[in-house]
Amino acid sequence: MNILLSHGFELALASGVIALLFAGGLIRKVISMPAGNERMKEIAGAIQEGARAYLNRQIATISAIAVIIFIALWTFRDLPTALGFLVGAVCSLLAGYVGMRVAVLANVRTTQAASVSAFEALKVAFNGGAVTGLLVVGLALVSVGGYYLIAVHFLGLKAAVMTLVGLALGSSLISVFARLGGGIYTKAADVGADLVGKIESNLDEDDPRNPATIADNVGDNVGDCAGMAADVFETYAVSLIGAVLVGFLLTAGSAAAILYPFLLCGVAVFGAIAGVLFVNLAKVSPTKSLQGGVLVSAVLSAVCFWPITQALFPQGLEIVGMGVRSATQIYCAALVGLVMTYVVLLITNYYTSTEYSPVRRIAKASETGHATNIITGLSVGHHATALPVGFIGIAILLSF
Repeated sequence: MNILLSHGFELALASGVIALLFAGGLIRKVISMPAGNERMKEIAGAIQEGARAYLNRQIATISAIAVIIFIALWTFRDLPTALGFLVGAVCSLLAGYVGMRVAVLANVRTTQAASVSAFEALKVAFNGGAVTGLLVVGLALVSVGGYYLIAVHFLGLKAAVMTLVGLALGSSLISVFARLGGGIYTKAADVGADLVGKIESNLDEDDPRNPATIADNVGDNVGDCAGMAADVFETYAVSLIGAVLVGFLLTAGSAAAILYPFLLCGVAVFGAIAGVLFVNLAKVSPTKSLQGGVLVSAVLSAVCFWPITQALFPQGLEIVGMGVRSATQIYCAALVGLVMTYVVLLITNYYTSTEYSPVRRIAKASETGHATNIITGLSVGHHATALPVGFIGIAILLSF
């Protein structure tokens, strides 16, 4: 336990760096794949140019707002909180920008790989997406952990924990603008492409002769890739900071409780890397491959969580107003989160896979017209929210 307490943050930061390095390796792997013929490269180039132009404009706009908030935080709060805000904003922007750039490079290479086999296409697409996931984890661990260590050194424990709120605010600001801005853009371009292309000009879906189709694909990248990356970074960083705050406030500043979330996140990096390797090596159906990758990641993380929890809390943990909780109880709470992740994956697959009845009902309803298609689709969508909400409630009760 002494080793973990004295060097735990360094281990978590090292895990974050490993995640970034592995993401860099995946980027090189994606770029090395063939990009197709000249026509494919031409279309992909137009999409890349549009995505880059949009994102540069969005960054300029968000940066101007961020500067104003930075000055306000410095004036009415303090400089450390303002600096934390700046760190969170920059990392969120970086995750979104790099994730989008890799996505537009992976798109055309996935298309080319699909002409070889479904397995090759899955590998390219998955590796391009895995870059964003590892970037989010790596940047969050390095930024939150590094900022916390620096703040503790100069400000002390309590002030360091409280200034992390500024970092969370910075990541949230970028997340809101990137997700909403990109989402509005992509939906407007999608509707425009359908109205002009399919209705007015009788062109097929995603016909490259329709300029709005290029804008639609640009929107998919800036909204679903850059916006989602910034959004996931915000969720991950805020969850990590929230766990640190809870650990500090409910355990009278226990060093082990504050360190615990960082170590779990650090160990989970290796679980995620194992999952990525599984998807790249397992030659099974795409659905089984993706489910297997999540399962491998969860099982490996669960195995590693146990010794860490036992080492940090050999005598349990005193929680204000709740008494002592044993290491086994704390471990089981973490285990609930891992199980819940896989449960949500299974639910999502059930409601979106063509192998199961929800999608088949929508397809059947389409045979009788647009109205029945819309009604059935909406009803299935509403039903699909019930199980995740129910299981999240069960997970909260179990972990408590």
